[in-house]
Amino acid sequence: MSEEVFEHKPAAYLCGGCGIKDALDMDALETAITGGMMVSNVKQSDAFCSGKGLETIKSDMKSGDVNQAIVAGCSPRVMVQEFNEVGGQVFRANMREQVIWQQPANNEDTQALATDNMRMAITQARKSEPPQAHWDGATSLKLLVVGGGITGLTAAREASKTGAQVVIVEKTDKLGGWAGKWSKFIPENAPYREPEDNPVPALIAEVENDDNITVLFDTIVDRTEGGPGEFSCRLKNGSGTNWDIYGAVVLATGWRPYTSEDQKKFGIGETDGVVTDIEMEEKLSSGDLKDVKNIIFIIPGDSDRMVYSSGVSDKVAIKQALQMTQADPDVMAYIIHEDFRSHGLAEEFYRHAQEKGVIFQRGEVKSISSDRTVTVDDELLGLEIPMSGIDLVVVSTGMVPNSTNIDLEATERGADQLKSDINPVAPIFTVNGTQVDEDLAETAADAEAEETIPEGGPLLNLQYRQGPHVPVLANGFADSHYICFPYETRRSGIYTAGPVRRAMTASEAINDAQGAVLKAIQAMRQANEAKAVHPRAGDLSFPEFGLDICTKCRRCTVECPFGAIDEDPETDYPVVNPTRCRRCGTCMGACPVSTISFKNYNPAQVSDMVAAGTEECPPDKPRILVLACENDAYPAMDMAGINRLEASPYMRVIPVRCLGSVTLLWVKTALEKGYDGIMLLGCKSGDDYQCHFVKGSGIAQERMSKVGDTLRSMMMEEERVQVNEIAIADSERVTQILNNFGKQIEDIGLNPFKGF
Repeated sequence: MSEEVFEHKPAAYLCGGCGIKDALDMDALETAITGGMMVSNVKQSDAFCSGKGLETIKSDMKSGDVNQAIVAGCSPRVMVQEFNEVGGQVFRANMREQVIWQQPANNEDTQALATDNMRMAITQARKSEPPQAHWDGATSLKLLVVGGGITGLTAAREASKTGAQVVIVEKTDKLGGWAGKWSKFIPENAPYREPEDNPVPALIAEVENDDNITVLFDTIVDRTEGGPGEFSCRLKNGSGTNWDIYGAVVLATGWRPYTSEDQKKFGIGETDGVVTDIEMEEKLSSGDLKDVKNIIFIIPGDSDRMVYSSGVSDKVAIKQALQMTQADPDVMAYIIHEDFRSHGLAEEFYRHAQEKGVIFQRGEVKSISSDRTVTVDDELLGLEIPMSGIDLVVVSTGMVPNSTNIDLEATERGADQLKSDINPVAPIFTVNGTQVDEDLAETAADAEAEETIPEGGPLLNLQYRQGPHVPVLANGFADSHYICFPYETRRSGIYTAGPVRRAMTASEAINDAQGAVLKAIQAMRQANEAKAVHPRAGDLSFPEFGLDICTKCRRCTVECPFGAIDEDPETDYPVVNPTRCRRCGTCMGACPVSTISFKNYNPAQVSDMVAAGTEECPPDKPRILVLACENDAYPAMDMAGINRLEASPYMRVIPVRCLGSVTLLWVKTALEKGYDGIMLLGCKSGDDYQCHFVKGSGIAQERMSKVGDTLRSMMMEEERVQVNEIAIADSERVTQILNNFGKQIEDIGLNPFKGF
């Protein structure tokens, strides 16, 4: 299908509201942008975001005389809904937050900043076309839930309430998981003081009676292809295999008990009367505790366990101790801990246990003898106290996530294999599209040929260039943006919920399932309309490849954080899966020949915007280019304006989708056009990243680390190009960073190529 040639019909709308017309010469601004025929259709108003002003833009769009509105006014981060409704493309030149609220009014440099902002916005429109949907076919709205524990059951029920069809895949022959075995639950209802009845049996009954939900027992997912809206999954059980199409996947595969060497020293499995808290639950459910009068709960203090407990096992100890004292008032229950955690509403639970006679003792358990005499180094008394006559010792464990079948503790290669996926520049080895260690290549190749899963393999067996696993963090929990998108994984359309994401109580897992399902349903519906999911939800654009100059270097496939790009097995050219793509542009920044672009975001567009920002710069004044991440850095700069923090007037700011999309072409263009310094502002990188696109900030750091060599070869100071990490709340810090950088550039001196 051939595309129609887009005819640009721009118009500029200069808003004078919010004090803009009092701080700028609006007529001079209009003259500047009409000169050189940048745009001939210009209108002014006191407000274009509402009332007659907004109706003017809508009317112009409706008439067909205008299809691109360039609005000079407030930040593009506000009044989004209003401008989304005008029709056509809307581009915003930030005059309020980043000009008049940070610069002195009616000043020459302030006016120049406003003019350049408008020039850049007009240039952006010139190099932009309306994105078109990548397809017009309907996609699946059926949800696959992997795991039949309390998290998976809740996810299925919540999805069914929206009208969605759901399939639950459970690897065992019954529903309920670990939580289905518990006698009582940690309280989740006010006043949060008493253990509560187990809700799982009732939840199972609801699922079994729900016509929208199909449960497949003794079944696993042994192959997953495609992306949101079109996941093609092969399910395997005793009767064979079958394929089906799903819109999204909720991974609710739960956890397995964690025991470390520090815990094993207490005699678990060796000393009679020493059990884990998991085994204690079984005893409470069976009532096999009638002869227990003195019981000690041990919460070890080793740091490794903390990752897999996060306060959950501490609350479990309270619950079990209360159950013992409620069943028999003569029971003496002790909880010995080194670092007790009972945060949030569980504080009431903790206080109630104290009132009921449970004794909390801070100290380290030094030893447990064969007759269960427990020796405690009591921190308060500063003495080692032997506690004899103990009938039962319960040792708290932890929750290791089932985000992969690989046992990170027991398998030598497991942790290293999975950790490599966190590193943005880690090498990727593949066999038939499956990521493996070099030592495992032969095993993986054999398994692929036989269409079987190697023991300790992936849960979904994703057929992605980047590997079969849902990426995990170093401790095995599913990788996600823990602040903004806790349910998201780096595999679009696949959402984790419950203890596979972090250690959590059953009630927390229920809430987690509800959140994950909402995101899964959104992903299915967005895919059905060919739109992106977070954080550019609703974006129709997707990367396009100019294969005529593609060098097949594979950098785009390796650096894509979301596995959206594969290679054609016959030609080796990159192939994009638009439903997996989140429109970050990291592939665009990775391409050494700038052959990857989006209709509304591309290398040529930003290069021209860079040039427009210094088009009429006096030779004696500095210019500094700021490429700011639109998710954290740009909002922080807006907040600086709201707080009236004065910034250097020589900054020319261009928001980018992600620092990962920044190409070295833009740096080269900026230096050639006379910019004296270039600052890249992105999100926090590393294992505890805050980058909305996971790897973008880290990749930018890696790319820019090589710019110094280029600058030195040009006899220029490498300090002229810097990368900084900014959180969204860092309004004061971002101002300091930019102003300090401006001062540093003044000290270094102007670009020697300025004016050439």
